[in-house]
Amino acid sequence: MIKDMDAETADLPLLIAGPMLRHCDQDNFTLWLVSSKRLNQLELQLGKQRFQIHASSIAQAETNPEHIQRVDCFKLGEQAFQYLIHLKRPQLNPVDIAIPYRLHDGQYGELFSNIDNLTYSEASCPEFVVKTDINKLIHGSCRNAHHHSDDALVACDTLLEQNNGLLQQDDPLAHRPALLMLSGDQIYVDDVAGPMLYAIGKVIDLLGLKDEQFQQQPLLSAKPISYQAEQMYLRHKQLLPHTEYPAGSALVRWYINHPIFTSSIAENHLVSLAEICALYLLYWSPELWQLIDIPKQVDGLTKTNQLRWQREWQHLLEFKAGLAQVRRLMAHLPTYMIFDDHDITDDWNLTAKWEQAAYSHPFSKRIIGNALIDYTLFQALGNQPEKFTSIMPKMSELLAHTDTQHPQDLHDELIDNLLHFEQWHYTLNTRPKLVVLDTRTQRWRSESNLAKPSGLMDWEALMEFQQQLVAQDKVIIVSAAPIFGVKLIEAVQRSATFIGASLLVDAENWMAHPGTANTLLSIFQHRKTPDQFVILSGDVHYSFAYDISIRFRTMTPKIYQITCSGIKNQFPEKLLPLFDKLNGWLYGHFSPLNFFTKRKRMSIRGRRPDDHHSRRLVNKSGIGIVTLAANGAPTEISVLHADSSQTHFKPPRQS
Repeated sequence: MIKDMDAETADLPLLIAGPMLRHCDQDNFTLWLVSSKRLNQLELQLGKQRFQIHASSIAQAETNPEHIQRVDCFKLGEQAFQYLIHLKRPQLNPVDIAIPYRLHDGQYGELFSNIDNLTYSEASCPEFVVKTDINKLIHGSCRNAHHHSDDALVACDTLLEQNNGLLQQDDPLAHRPALLMLSGDQIYVDDVAGPMLYAIGKVIDLLGLKDEQFQQQPLLSAKPISYQAEQMYLRHKQLLPHTEYPAGSALVRWYINHPIFTSSIAENHLVSLAEICALYLLYWSPELWQLIDIPKQVDGLTKTNQLRWQREWQHLLEFKAGLAQVRRLMAHLPTYMIFDDHDITDDWNLTAKWEQAAYSHPFSKRIIGNALIDYTLFQALGNQPEKFTSIMPKMSELLAHTDTQHPQDLHDELIDNLLHFEQWHYTLNTRPKLVVLDTRTQRWRSESNLAKPSGLMDWEALMEFQQQLVAQDKVIIVSAAPIFGVKLIEAVQRSATFIGASLLVDAENWMAHPGTANTLLSIFQHRKTPDQFVILSGDVHYSFAYDISIRFRTMTPKIYQITCSGIKNQFPEKLLPLFDKLNGWLYGHFSPLNFFTKRKRMSIRGRRPDDHHSRRLVNKSGIGIVTLAANGAPTEISVLHADSSQTHFKPPRQS
């Protein structure tokens, strides 16, 4: 990859990651970036407006809370500083026109001018468009760096480049999506390639990321963790905690020494705050990859793992090649995110029994907490910074500490605060209103058996969700997991739950918990429900689209569920066509078996990909593109694949 540099001599670029647009609308501008040096006197040029901001301070008009101007700086390491710039004031940004932006530092000058290929066409700086009416958006989930599929975000950038370059006689801004919605698994903390783990060790040294103390684990701190080849693919045996974990079913109960972290590919599961921070940067930073040389062959691995290393090495090379385009895409589209399980760990909060095991063990609690800290820094803060005013001071205090090791008491206190934080969900004041659900931390735990899957949202969270729908005639809902899944796969998950194997098959879906399922379906059937629902989801590593209505009702809301997954991931290729065919036979639109399911009052019709006569599921990496009419109904649903081809989901044929 280019060359390997010692941390003391490496010539780090000023900008390590970003710029990335986050929450941007008529009243807000939010920009995220990471630099290798501390910035001080910042000047932001936003269209024709200029704002002087001191990066070490927070300026907010106390007498007018509608005016906010702040820059939060978080010291990730000795040579890594994360900045989140947030401006809020009424009518800050004009609508439906290109708004260029620049960032200037008093010492280092223009921050974006030396970044190659950051703009489209002949533009001198990146720009964005604020659209209060969402006529088009892009959405997707599940971006695994070392998966063999290609990165659909690269194809998305290419599409925007074509729209800007080839449509000058038309109106290219009309073709610009309003936003990019990433609905889960933006990174894989629990599924890390060997070469990626090697790179993580290099980045920790390169940027001077801090050490931390551990409790009840083989190591006293993160510093002795080895990133040499002979230590790859062994963490599930040597480092990750185990417990006497009860498993059982209606027929038999047994007890085994079960790993708390249940991923089947947890051999390189990350544990420290520094490791997860480095992983985020490697997912988004083209520059860091240029400073690391990952060998194609290493000594100390078994023959099987040597072949695995080489496959992963090749896939990471391909991933790295597209990162500059991914950065350009995120510098031009307001980007919103929400977690799913792999952002933290596989099966996160899937059952109450899992929660008992995970949070009662100090080491596993620390691992989960570290992932949640980094999720907050790299994803959550940018969605709506004002939600995190109580968290930011504690985050800054932990990261700004002058010791080479994070203070253990501050570290644990911050983790406790984040584990009890209840504002991960959010809404956007757009038309249609966009409601992003937290389906991970507000679970409805099973009352009959703590080892059964918890509901994705509890009653209180669902009631709060319902209040967001009041007085809305149209709405877009973002749920990490599909609300209406593939029924055959849900039946397999239910069978696995019956024999005590819910963790083995990730048996979490909206219909798995009776309380959650019935409450949610009642919300859709409520007389004050919106006329148009568009549900965006991911998680499952394949794509499909449903048209849904309420049976036996003439004035029924129209519900469209659009599932697009994954951006760089796929379902096992030989298995999905079988599930697709069997699901069509057993649970097709006219099948009487539907009347034995929890969603029996819902009429569900699958859309045909490219008008295929029998297929409903698409198993090819891609990112979803949805075009909406004025009334909120989708006029076009498609998946843009990494090879720039598109699959269009055609409306179901009339009965």
